[in-house]
This record gives sequence, C-alpha cells and structure tokens, in this order.
Amino acid sequence: MSSVEQTIKTYISNNILFNDNGYPYPDDASFLDKGIVDSMNVLELVSFVEKQFGIAVEDQDLVPDNFDSVSRLADYVRRKSPAV
Repeated sequence: MSSVEQTIKTYISNNILFNDNGYPYPDDASFLDKGIVDSMNVLELVSFVEKQFGIAVEDQDLVPDNFDSVSRLADYVRRKSPAV
C-alpha cells in the first residue's frame, strides 16, 4: 500500500470516523454509498488534501471520480502532485 493511501485512510479514520482501530473498508469502497463521508466531510477532505499534499483543489475537481474512495482520492492526489 502506498503512503498516499495510508495517509488518507489514517486521516479519515481519525477525523471523520473517529475510529482508533484503523480504516475498516477496502480502498475502493465508495465513501457515499457506504456512508463513510457526507457532504460536509467532503469539504474537510478538500482542506486536508490541500494542506497535506500541497495541491489546490479546483471546483471542477469536486466530482465522485476524484473524491469517492481512498483509491480515487489517492489517484487524484498523484495526478495533481506527481512528486507524491
């Protein structure tokens, strides 16, 4: 597992799920379908990604293809910040 995925899972586990036992879902589990993230949490994720990975999330990037699973979010981060 990549450090990008692990960083995202740790953040979600600690700050959104408030779960000290780690992220309990597969990396490709849909945040919305599984109820992992709601609309307010998406804004939290945007802020986290911008600060953690030093990228600017554009309004047009706020789509499920980029923000609906750990895998999709990690892929998005890599596209926006190839140095990661």
